[in-house]
Amino acid sequence: MIDEKEYERLLNIVRNDNSITYEIDEEVVRKLIAETVFKETRDKNISLEDREKYSKKIFDSIRKMDIIQELIDDDEVTEIMINGYDHIFIEKKGVVYEWNKKFVSNKKLDDLIQQIVSTCNRTVNSAEPIVDARLSDGSRVNITLSPPALHGSIVTIRRFSSEIFTMDKLIELGSISKEAADYLKKLIVAGYSIFVSGSTSSGKTTLLNVLSECIPKNERVITIEDSAELRINGIPNLVQLETRNANSSGCGEITIRDLIRNALRQRPDRLIIGEVRGAEVADMLQAFNTGHEGSMSTGHANSCEDMITRLEAMYLQNAEIPLEAIKRQIASGIDIMVHLERSRDGKRRVSEITELGSEEDKSLVLNRIFETVICDGEYVLKKTGELKNTLKLKRQEVV
Repeated sequence: MIDEKEYERLLNIVRNDNSITYEIDEEVVRKLIAETVFKETRDKNISLEDREKYSKKIFDSIRKMDIIQELIDDDEVTEIMINGYDHIFIEKKGVVYEWNKKFVSNKKLDDLIQQIVSTCNRTVNSAEPIVDARLSDGSRVNITLSPPALHGSIVTIRRFSSEIFTMDKLIELGSISKEAADYLKKLIVAGYSIFVSGSTSSGKTTLLNVLSECIPKNERVITIEDSAELRINGIPNLVQLETRNANSSGCGEITIRDLIRNALRQRPDRLIIGEVRGAEVADMLQAFNTGHEGSMSTGHANSCEDMITRLEAMYLQNAEIPLEAIKRQIASGIDIMVHLERSRDGKRRVSEITELGSEEDKSLVLNRIFETVICDGEYVLKKTGELKNTLKLKRQEVV
């Protein structure tokens, strides 16, 4: 049984040990901690098992993620929501519930927050209380301090499974049909630009990773993200770019817009933009419309129609041009929209694959190629239409 006062005493001794630094290998640190714990507790009635618990907890505190390290190590945990030091919620297998552990104090949570942001060159404090960051395993982190957070610091960690998903795995899980998967593979190879939409935690990043597997290996791909989350494998000529927040003086900020413009000078065949949230939509569409066929991006929306409306609204944030011109750019830049949905049981699935086009009256037209239908009481992704713009497919067949 671990006594918190004894743990705090041992932790302070280890922290004041100048021989334990971040330059030292983790196994050496574990050994030094174990030696210190044994030395400091040998005159006390503490079992070997409890000494090992003290050592692990201290190691997790100074080198790992404190009490939530066990959640980080659990592949079934997909979301960690820290609402102040004493309320932690987790999502596991699609179900959210409150965890039975908590931080010792606000200071412990604040120490963890500073540890997280320092490892990815970010800053968060009372003057800049909101920041996005990431963990070493690629997990996405959002941090909000007071004054916006009224009842203690808020940390939300979106975890990504250590398992590398493939198209075959998504088919096995029922997230997409084999027919739809094969169809998307053909479209990607042929150079159709694809936009993935869906609600929060619907699997957009996972699908983007899987779709990237289909990109020909001889192409140069540049990824652009707020926080680097994409895990793209098998593309030798890969460049990954990440935004940077302004420093305490308000200087040095690098935005998605900056990275898109810079990427166009780096000779990309395709761009993969992690997510668009604002005026960078204009730069994305211009890039998609200037020879970078097969590029991809994602956005938050409840349907393909909603996503188009959001793209129009985001474009208008920084451009005073006619809506008809924006619609033409969307229809010209994005060939295919793939929409994802997340059911109440936590299952994520592709619900729609739609071709985007325009009519002579400048209106956008959605041609649904695959749709979700109910068959024998189950949702099934079924082919319901045919691609109208087959030029790229025909060109691919000639090659």
